[in-house]
Amino acid sequence: MNAAIRLAEARDLDQLAELFDQYRQFYECPPDLGAAKNWLAENLERGRSTLFAADNGSQLLGFTQLYPALCSVDLVDYFVLYDLYVIEAARRQGIARALMNTASEWAKAQGADRLDLETARDNGPGQALYRDLGYELDEVFLKFSLDLSD
Repeated sequence: MNAAIRLAEARDLDQLAELFDQYRQFYECPPDLGAAKNWLAENLERGRSTLFAADNGSQLLGFTQLYPALCSVDLVDYFVLYDLYVIEAARRQGIARALMNTASEWAKAQGADRLDLETARDNGPGQALYRDLGYELDEVFLKFSLDLSD
């Protein structure tokens, strides 16, 4: 892997927005670079998420984004690794693994008890990576969502 993993900064916003827009398209959202840039800018400005970037010195090759969360059952703080993306040309070079490892090390240093993530049922490569890194599939709880946007 020829990329350093580092905390993303405001100066990375344009490149991160491009990656974030591609990530969203992977999950079948329509392209919207402006909305992607606004979302990340607000996250960075308000400190509501932590972003790590894979930087090869001339461009960003990927990123991951974590959001803080609480578990009232276990009485612990944890993070949700909500986004992980590596550009197609840089895949299968260990970048996603390095992003994931950096994120978990950082979350542990913050005092988090765990790191959670979700992925699409058909994301086989992602699932293989997560299992290889020690993530366990939750087979006890079901996830429900209520759309409040109307």
